[in-house]
Amino acid sequence: MTIRFPARRAAALPVLTIAAALAAVVAPARAQSVAVRAATQARLDPSERRAAATIDRAAAAVRAARTVRATFEQTLANPVTGNSATTTGELAMARPDRFSVRFNTPAGDRVVSDGRTVWFYLPSTLPGQVVKQPARGRASASIDALSQLLTTPRSRYAVADGGAATVTGRATRVVRLTPKREGEPVSEARVWVDDADGAVRQIELTEATGAVRTWRMTSWAPNARLSADAFSFTPPAGVRVVDRPQLQGGA
Repeated sequence: MTIRFPARRAAALPVLTIAAALAAVVAPARAQSVAVRAATQARLDPSERRAAATIDRAAAAVRAARTVRATFEQTLANPVTGNSATTTGELAMARPDRFSVRFNTPAGDRVVSDGRTVWFYLPSTLPGQVVKQPARGRASASIDALSQLLTTPRSRYAVADGGAATVTGRATRVVRLTPKREGEPVSEARVWVDDADGAVRQIELTEATGAVRTWRMTSWAPNARLSADAFSFTPPAGVRVVDRPQLQGGA
């Protein structure tokens, strides 16, 4: 999407001693963490509390789903040129870091991550080649936007309420996300969260280039059964493999 979807042994101490020591440290820290979150929540105004609760529900819904199968419509708008393009396709995700995007329009385009490597096979725009890069790159963030946005969202983004909206016949609440730090893959995001089940029905990403990428989920199936090869990719015969880190000097 943009679908741009980590124990150490201490042999010198008895297990019970380690457990007791950890309990003495972790329990107060946990209590303090809960108290800090409660204090922070209390300082928010009603609109901010509603936005925080909404994005927390969306993050919890994604964590609860071991897998997801969905269909989507993606629109990429370039405000500089005034051009826009719409594509459709199928999305598959598996926790924690595997995803696959198979485009129906343009047919044959595919983006796949097995958690270590992301493959960009886009014959509609890059004929005769496939690009591979580490899965932890910025380019993959716009593809796996759901996971990127909903992993500890309130620690990374300032949240604001964006009002109510209807997406594909579902009542949703919009949450606006603004990065707290520089270097995030998007400058702003909006997330439409289903009022009934917390599922994300739409995402809008404003990228560093100014381009606006919108993903609208036309279907959403959590904990769906996925094929064994859902996150596998083998470059077609005769296609040149471009290793992006090599082209970028290892950056």
